[in-house]
Amino acid sequence: MSRPQGGRIQVPDDLREILLEFTISYLLEQPGDVINYAVEFFTRLQNNRTTTIARGPAAGTPDESIISDEEEPPVARFNNRRKSVFAETYDPEEDDSDEGAPAVFPKSDAQRSRLAEAVRGILLFRSLDAQQMQQVLDAMFEKRTAAGEYVIRQGDDGDNFYVIENGVFDVLVTSDDGVEKVVHTYEGSGSFGELALMYNMPRAASVRAQTPGALWAMDRHTFRRILLKSAFKKRKLYEELLDKVPMLKALQSYERANLADALLPRTLIDGELIIRQGDSADGMYFVEDGSVSIRIAREDGNEHEIKRLGKGDYFGELALVTHKPRAASVYAVGPTKVAFLDVQTFERLLGPCMEIMKRNIDDYEEQLVKLFGDKSNLTDVR
Repeated sequence: MSRPQGGRIQVPDDLREILLEFTISYLLEQPGDVINYAVEFFTRLQNNRTTTIARGPAAGTPDESIISDEEEPPVARFNNRRKSVFAETYDPEEDDSDEGAPAVFPKSDAQRSRLAEAVRGILLFRSLDAQQMQQVLDAMFEKRTAAGEYVIRQGDDGDNFYVIENGVFDVLVTSDDGVEKVVHTYEGSGSFGELALMYNMPRAASVRAQTPGALWAMDRHTFRRILLKSAFKKRKLYEELLDKVPMLKALQSYERANLADALLPRTLIDGELIIRQGDSADGMYFVEDGSVSIRIAREDGNEHEIKRLGKGDYFGELALVTHKPRAASVYAVGPTKVAFLDVQTFERLLGPCMEIMKRNIDDYEEQLVKLFGDKSNLTDVR
């Protein structure tokens, strides 16, 4: 790493590309343990350093959709030295391009439904939450094609991902002697070109309109911004939620960051049970949006609400260190989003801190008593 005049550090392109490749692989696969995943990722990278993978246009490969990500792991693709779109500089913290009204291309309910169905089974889209998926559908723009028009050409750099609205499209592969052969035909539905959302890699086949038609397209820059910026915002939100828990105040910033990465989002409907009184404690919850009702079953069997919690609140944190049965039930009030941190993940990431937190439980409970009035209410809630 060089340090030019003025003291500003220049990040080498190779380092930037490797780190961004790792970041995107992590965001797409969403493993439970970032450290273990990093070890596996860079071990694969080391093992593949001397391996050159050449995957050019091949007869019998109908289109990019047939070449799945599972067939060529991210590390192998990186070693191929094709230009990764994620090597292009992007800082989600500095990107304020979506702070105003996001780009929305109008679609009918039927069109949105068809688009959602078309992308649901594609690996790149599986990690998107409901909000991200809506942003993707909003951002897809219409492209009209004439009969005989090439949508993509074999060997060109990929730029867009396409979903067919209507029309007939042929997939063609050019052999070494320059002869084009139709290897597949889309008739009114289907999708192609999804690898362009991640990699500026040459197209493995051409797609030509056989009839006039209409496509919906998504460019890689928009997709990347949705994926990376949403992930960045989510992590910042989770770190802020964790920072509100007195029991976790002693943690270092990197420890809170690890916990934030381990939080699992859950979307709940009105009245859905989150915690059942008497069940074994499995972890703690943070309210991202909506509210929850904390209730206790009385001797007559009826449940009595003792408290409501809203956005930014949390519950069940003592379960992380005491493992006591739940002393109350918790229900969603209206549509609610929570983030869940399970006990096993907490102990795996913060095992060395457990004894310190256990010693501080008494002091922590005293703070909670001031909020809830007495010890019985504290036990009921936590």
